[in-house]
Amino acid sequence: MNATGGERRLTEELLDRLLASGSIDAYLDEERPRDYRLVDYLKFLLDRHGFKRADVARASGINPTVVYDVFSGKSRPGRDHAIRLAFGLGCDLRETQRLLRLAGVSELWCRQRRDAIVIWCITNGLGLAATDDELYRFDEPTLTPRD
Repeated sequence: MNATGGERRLTEELLDRLLASGSIDAYLDEERPRDYRLVDYLKFLLDRHGFKRADVARASGINPTVVYDVFSGKSRPGRDHAIRLAFGLGCDLRETQRLLRLAGVSELWCRQRRDAIVIWCITNGLGLAATDDELYRFDEPTLTPRD
């Protein structure tokens, strides 16, 4: 899976190839890795899930201007905004973790109570509002600020 839609080797497989390689030159020549940017991944997710930016802004509850700036690379989302973008894009847990990593924020970690709740909600198909309800129920800060 990559931004161009072609087949992409799993990261784990690439790591195995790198570790087994006789030299870094051989690995780089054979695999031709490139930097994968957040904007590339966001565009890939839009295409994959059949959304438009306006759909993501609406579903994530993030100001459309902020969403536009993130998608154009003008700004980087904070962690909660990145999680909300993942919900707005309909991401599964693996996609969410990759989005967080590319945004430069920490991934969800099941040893953290709040993160565990979010992970459970994502894997059980709950949306952003239902996830916020679960966080609120467990007296954890919600992803969307409450009035």
